[in-house]
Amino acid sequence: MILSVSRRTDIPSYYSEWFFNRIKEGFVYVRNPMNAHQISEVDITSETVDCIVFWTKNPEPMINRLDELTGYHYYFQFTLTGYGKDIERNVPHKKDKMIPIFQELSKKIGMKKVIWRYDPIIFTKKYTPEYHLKAFEQIAAALKGYTEKCVISFVDVYAKNKKSMELLDAYNLDKSELLEFAKKMSKIAKENGMTIGSCAENIDLDECGIEHNCCIDKALIEEIIGCKVKVGKDKNQRRECGCVESIEIGTYNTCKNGCQYCYANYSEESVIKNCGKYNPESPILCGEIDENDKITERKVKSLKEQQLGIFDL
Repeated sequence: MILSVSRRTDIPSYYSEWFFNRIKEGFVYVRNPMNAHQISEVDITSETVDCIVFWTKNPEPMINRLDELTGYHYYFQFTLTGYGKDIERNVPHKKDKMIPIFQELSKKIGMKKVIWRYDPIIFTKKYTPEYHLKAFEQIAAALKGYTEKCVISFVDVYAKNKKSMELLDAYNLDKSELLEFAKKMSKIAKENGMTIGSCAENIDLDECGIEHNCCIDKALIEEIIGCKVKVGKDKNQRRECGCVESIEIGTYNTCKNGCQYCYANYSEESVIKNCGKYNPESPILCGEIDENDKITERKVKSLKEQQLGIFDL
């Protein structure tokens, strides 16, 4: 199976101790967000997990412990944008802190296994297209030789972030403006030795040199692990999403990055409440098991294809 760590929260930044404890124990409990009393017990031993996909804005707490993942294959989706504290409140300074951390991680595990995400892109009076292009160019130059790929997306408005987007007075570009903007981003990426892809976008950016991206990427996973995997598209994601199936182990309302565009937190109060339940020794993230919970073992297995196909010969 493929393990997602995590679309719902920043586990590498805030809960890495819990994660490493789960790796040592070989299992994790995951509460169903649609059914509060339904909990899955998931085997996360190296025999079962084919690849781990980490999503983070700051993997620093993990960097000196990566040897504890010996036996596992993995890669990082590392979000690094040009926003300040008004948008990403608790993310450390990009130039002084996060770019050096990105570079350090790339040196440790290889540039193929660190994907740069410049997303989501929000247009406001402060964060204009011109601002984004300048920030993107500066970061791309700093990451040249440290990653092979960049992923972009444009902000989606959900019920959870609608109010924040209104307070920011965010606006959209028309199609021609957006295509011109995307072409400029593509040119910058290529000048810095990177391919560029879009994440779950309705608009076709192929003419701009931007492909539809798969964040949980079958081809990349097969390249990293050295064999084919039998896995299909993730039906739980949006139609535009190209990701293959994975098992998510994060918990909503637990991310402390404080991003204005966040869709994974209901409110700051809910985050404070849930983070108060954090116990790095617990099998479940930021939660407690009570007598009404039903724990069920989830059937998981390796997706590796052991038999060669005719086109592999």
